[in-house]
Amino acid sequence: MADGTTHFSRRNLLFAGGAVAAGLTVGGLSWALRAGADGQDDAGPVAAGPTAGAFDMRTGTQLLAQTPLFNTTGPQSFAFDDTNGQVYVLQTVENGIRLDGEEDPVDSRDRKTSGDMCLTRLSSSGKTLGHMYLRGFGHGISCGVEPTGQRTYIWVEGRADAESGYGRTVVRVPFKDGSVLDSADDSVRHFDPVPGSTDVSPALDLPGQRVLVSHEEGGVHRFSVYGMADFLAGRFAAAQVLKAGVQVKQEEWFQGCALYGDHVYVLTGGPYTGKDGDNPRKSGGNTYVSVIDVRTGKAQGRHHVTVAPDLVYREPEGIAVAMAGGRPALCVGFSVKTQDRRELALYRFTA
Repeated sequence: MADGTTHFSRRNLLFAGGAVAAGLTVGGLSWALRAGADGQDDAGPVAAGPTAGAFDMRTGTQLLAQTPLFNTTGPQSFAFDDTNGQVYVLQTVENGIRLDGEEDPVDSRDRKTSGDMCLTRLSSSGKTLGHMYLRGFGHGISCGVEPTGQRTYIWVEGRADAESGYGRTVVRVPFKDGSVLDSADDSVRHFDPVPGSTDVSPALDLPGQRVLVSHEEGGVHRFSVYGMADFLAGRFAAAQVLKAGVQVKQEEWFQGCALYGDHVYVLTGGPYTGKDGDNPRKSGGNTYVSVIDVRTGKAQGRHHVTVAPDLVYREPEGIAVAMAGGRPALCVGFSVKTQDRRELALYRFTA
């Protein structure tokens, strides 16, 4: 979410598959993209056709109309519980709330730095079904939902960095309506697949039983893929590690990632600016989905997301794959401003 701060190592990330470097100019942007081995050139830039990995980017339709969350702040990421037809949405905690164990209300800036988040559970039609607070966990760039019998587990970052508010570990915690959970609580198990890494956030590929971890290590942004059973057992030998490499504009923040089949999907973009800014409405927005082949580490193109151009405020916030009815759909979320809050709108692209 836009907060007036430039995060070169956090939201303005360099990403892509394998080793990358090359130049593709898109609207004046020198877009660094080259797939192949470190230090080697390939035949040229990767062209973006109508499909992004397994999904047709021409099929965008609304999945969920503007929907309020439990707090008034904007969404950061979302994930689907396809078994129960629900959506879980992370957001930073709104200004002036006093949670259990706090003597006074806390302002929103301190909440962000502390990594305090609110998690809203929605029905498929957008009705609020519950919420919980995650205190000291992170910023919520991406997340995962794992329904197992009577419980639903949330995969999210943990141990928020005291300066940035972004997570440093991966955690898996059960959803408990109305509760306040601290990252430092003894009940929270922290997974640390890449010790010393920062800006950590997970996503799940349940059909493939895999865990995707976005992380920064030594100033380099990477995506690591693990088998879920191995990950839960503490065996952190990644099946694939995808190195960074696509450079985006300052206003085009990293907004989440997803894993499905043979591809990692990466969302970038920012809100509309005024007509004299770098991202006016008439430009069609700067929301993009980039695709990386996990088998080769090669970038597979960058796709302009043009759905919902008339939203009053259109900031991309989160990307996930829905499997409702057994048919996969790549879903992109937008934060939308109303008079006194921000709301979530979801759009889907079919296979």
